[in-house]
Amino acid sequence: MKKVMFVGSIALFLFSAVANAHGPVRQKTEEQITINAPAAKVWDIIKTYGDMSWHPDIFNTTSNGGNAKGATRVLTLKDGGTLTEELKKYDEAKMSYAYKITDISVAKTIVHAGVEEKVPALPVDNYSASIEVEAKGDTSVVSWTAGYYRAYTNNNPPVEMNEETANAAVGAVIKTGLFNLKSLAEK
Repeated sequence: MKKVMFVGSIALFLFSAVANAHGPVRQKTEEQITINAPAAKVWDIIKTYGDMSWHPDIFNTTSNGGNAKGATRVLTLKDGGTLTEELKKYDEAKMSYAYKITDISVAKTIVHAGVEEKVPALPVDNYSASIEVEAKGDTSVVSWTAGYYRAYTNNNPPVEMNEETANAAVGAVIKTGLFNLKSLAEK
């Protein structure tokens, strides 16, 4: 009996050690908005990959490569941070494109667990996203989906780089962009 208890205790310990040893889990944010405007009008606002003037959180965009796969854009945020993104897929007929963040500037540094850590301007890692406009009669549905990890890829992340902070930041960027796109398209 003691042997069974001992083996059971070891098994439980190993299971809990493995369960606590995992790193971050891929997060996903999906948002949709219905816009009272034809899809062609909505797509016309967002179809140029190098033009993010429709998003109020983007101060400036510089781009290279147009709408071709591999094109890049550097987004300067209102707070001065930058995101460098690469176009992975562009489909004019389906009114959609997909992109990936390849570089994020550092917003600040913090000390976490005795180590200086760099907090990125958008607290994510391995971020990719897509945006699509779909016609629904005289209206449009715009879907923006993003997949990413929290910025801190080790265990026990600081609050500045945990899942909740990453989800809130990505959700805010997407919602702000969609609400402004709706406002512009419905004018």
